[in-house]
Amino acid sequence: MEEVKLIEPVKTPFKRLLAGILIGQGGQFLALMTPLMLILVFKIMEIDPQNFTVSYGVVTGLGALFAFFANPIGGAISDRTSLKFGRRRTWILLGSILGSASLLGIAFSTKLWMVTVCWCCAQMLFNFGFASVTALVPDQVDESHRGTISGIIGLVIPFTAVIGMVIMTIMGKATLHSKYGVLSTIAIITGIISCMLIKEGKVVYRPKEKEKLSFGGTLSRIYPNPRKYPIYTWCWLTRFFISMAYCSGSYNTIMLMQRYKLSQDETSKTVTILSIVTMLFLATSALLGGLLSDKFRKQKPFVVASTIVVGIGVGINIFAPSVTYVVISSIISSFGYGIFLAVDVALVARILPNKNDTAKDFGIMNIANTIPQSIVPFIAPTLLSIGSWPFLFGSLAIFALLSALAVIPIPEMSPKFIGDPIEG
Repeated sequence: MEEVKLIEPVKTPFKRLLAGILIGQGGQFLALMTPLMLILVFKIMEIDPQNFTVSYGVVTGLGALFAFFANPIGGAISDRTSLKFGRRRTWILLGSILGSASLLGIAFSTKLWMVTVCWCCAQMLFNFGFASVTALVPDQVDESHRGTISGIIGLVIPFTAVIGMVIMTIMGKATLHSKYGVLSTIAIITGIISCMLIKEGKVVYRPKEKEKLSFGGTLSRIYPNPRKYPIYTWCWLTRFFISMAYCSGSYNTIMLMQRYKLSQDETSKTVTILSIVTMLFLATSALLGGLLSDKFRKQKPFVVASTIVVGIGVGINIFAPSVTYVVISSIISSFGYGIFLAVDVALVARILPNKNDTAKDFGIMNIANTIPQSIVPFIAPTLLSIGSWPFLFGSLAIFALLSALAVIPIPEMSPKFIGDPIEG
């Protein structure tokens, strides 16, 4: 049954909204990405030391499946939440609290299936929160500022990755229970602070008359009709392909231990250094790209440039003879990905098909960013078995070039394209 929502015109002041988005999303990314980059591997090694690479791929692959469904479902639920507390704030808070509880479950797990269940729950619940945080951009940000806020939001992932790695390095000798406990606490606190900063109006629904829908019509309620809104699908593919290439870094922990024979302690320190260095380059390109995008009102040239640079960066790892080349690869690919992040959120907000389904459609779009973080570790063992490290990174570099092709059909910034359906 289709519903029309009426929203009381309540907007958060821009600086306050930006702080609320950064803190809320930052805390959730910190809690989810830090285990994915480092300590989830260590937990699985503790339980299954002989086959941890395969087990890690299975766990993250199943987690990716849950993330795949959780983001759009969470967004759709958020769109239709009519609590006085706010449709976005409700799920930012619940996602932070319940996702953190799932992380604690990983810390106390003694079997691989327990880790798998808890990780899938964490992926699902934090993705509920991600969908709500991201939807605040089209909800409350004017189009003239979306490039700037997109570039700033793009810093959340690398910045929180650095914080997470620094925390893990400081807690180097601490137990995994303590490390997961600290991450969970941070996620809950930042979720509460975010909700305190953000203002929202109440949502009211008025149902339309029931109508019979074909199977295709039902699917279009879930995913925007590709024939009517082809730009949405091209935008999703652009995101997905470049994320697949850039997420080659999610396999860095295992690569450093297996390819370069580093110990756990050496690996933790190296990943921390990589995070800090890459954040500086990503931050520079993201902020600069966002400002230039708003100034010149152009997005596609930035996306194409970013895909080429990311492809070059990932390609360096094909024949990287030492850790130094891994650092160089990370710097180049992060600089390119920062350019992409500078316009990514603004581009998506511009082409969303239906204002009544903002969080749901943004949630589906977010899948293109989040699921590669788990797909890459899942498929990496297979790619390695086919052609070792050169084949792994060569395959992932190709995805960056596919992203450049996918952006071609997307129109450049122009008022007549904003939200307009395009008949196929």
